Amino acid sequence: MPIIVNLDIMLTKRKMRSNELAEIIDITPANLSILKSGKAKAVRFSTLEAICKALDCQPADILEYVED
Repeated sequence: MPIIVNLDIMLTKRKMRSNELAEIIDITPANLSILKSGKAKAVRFSTLEAICKALDCQPADILEYVED
């Protein structure tokens, strides 16, 4: 898949656990896990905004396009 999700990298940089982020952005840990694994088919802008706010980052820090 040409879209890479770098959420684990940002969580590590911010010294935050997945469960903590899930609680802050008000989604289930299971849904966050699906997003982190790159298996999500879509991401709501409101969710992306909440992630960026919680991790103090930009969408490009989380999502990366890599050509096949």
